[in-house]
Amino acid sequence: MAHKDVKIHIIGAGVSGLAAAITLKKAGYNAQVLEQAATIGGRVNTTINGAMKLDHGFQVLLNHYPAAQEFLNLDALDLVKFSPASVIYIDGKKHVIGDAQRDMKYAWKTIVAGVGSVSDKWKVYTLSRKLKQKNLIDIFKSPEKTTLQYLQDYGFSEKMIKSFFKPFYTGIFLETQLQTSSRMFEFVFKMFSEGNATIPAAGIKAIPEQMAHQLDGQIQLNTTVKEVVADTIQLVNGDNLKSDYTIIATPADVLVPNLPKSNKPWHSVQTLYFDTDDHGFDEPIIGLIAGDDCLSNNFHFLNDVFENHPKVISVSVVAKHDLTKDQLEERVRKELIEQAHIKAGDLIQMMEIKKALPTFDSIQYAMSPTETQLTQNIFLAGDQLSNGSLNAAMLNGKAAAQAVISNIENGIFV
Repeated sequence: MAHKDVKIHIIGAGVSGLAAAITLKKAGYNAQVLEQAATIGGRVNTTINGAMKLDHGFQVLLNHYPAAQEFLNLDALDLVKFSPASVIYIDGKKHVIGDAQRDMKYAWKTIVAGVGSVSDKWKVYTLSRKLKQKNLIDIFKSPEKTTLQYLQDYGFSEKMIKSFFKPFYTGIFLETQLQTSSRMFEFVFKMFSEGNATIPAAGIKAIPEQMAHQLDGQIQLNTTVKEVVADTIQLVNGDNLKSDYTIIATPADVLVPNLPKSNKPWHSVQTLYFDTDDHGFDEPIIGLIAGDDCLSNNFHFLNDVFENHPKVISVSVVAKHDLTKDQLEERVRKELIEQAHIKAGDLIQMMEIKKALPTFDSIQYAMSPTETQLTQNIFLAGDQLSNGSLNAAMLNGKAAAQAVISNIENGIFV
């Protein structure tokens, strides 16, 4: 079989599937990407509502991700950088804690912020220096413990953990008890220390859209796969596609017969968008509400992020609750006014993302190419294989593509 005659399919046009297709294309192979939805991007999505850009959950791109620098044209994304600081509300009082190494205006504000002792804030500085010097290989080889245990072992006070680390990392890990692996904490902390949290000026969906622009004619939308067996892809409409190599860039247990079903839960989040007369802050910044009884976790003002955007506040709710949508709306309104003195106007939209982030027993940086091969014909990709990040999604897509390329170029035709 000539190389050009090899049929390669990728199931899923999320970031991982797109990274796989781009890697293959750069090597001279055109894969057909099958996507069941009407749009690309998977969980990385933005709804356009008139003049408003509403991302599906509070998602940011950490611009120091190695994979982002490899797969994205960051300049073309026109990234809006969040301030290297957070505004934290505790019992209705506002505190600011920031990275004075990058912006000295946060030095004094951080020192006097009532979110921990001076010793706690010095430990944040020393931890930042330590992780800047620790390479990614060593981070993901480190013994694992919970993030909470890691912070306690490092010597942070309970007040600092409760007031800053819990609300901040709850919004990242989408779980409220800091049970996520210390490897993920070190990785994210390092990325924040070395770069910025950003959002593309067109919304988070600009990331997969930019990737898809490199794949003209290779993406087939509204195409749902029923199952994958050996070299055959069966679609729900009854059609069968022959595929020498198939990369499954979605959870594979629902597509591959006899593959053990994954019973792992996913982390979920609810995002509420309100219009507001509040003008926000002087620059894009993340607001945190610290309090055991508060459901509202983190928020930001869209008009501070997107140019000429209507005045809108985005609020994330991570904690589990049994409230109805109406009850949740009223609860969030109450917390915003009581804790942050922000008056929410009309509810624009409430999004519930039930599968926002995968859960893990153990965190890895990325799959090696050989680890992605499931069967002779089938390879796996997706962030759910390593860690819940755009970086892992891209790298696992790349690894699966590299495995396919290796098989082809070593004459392993199926």
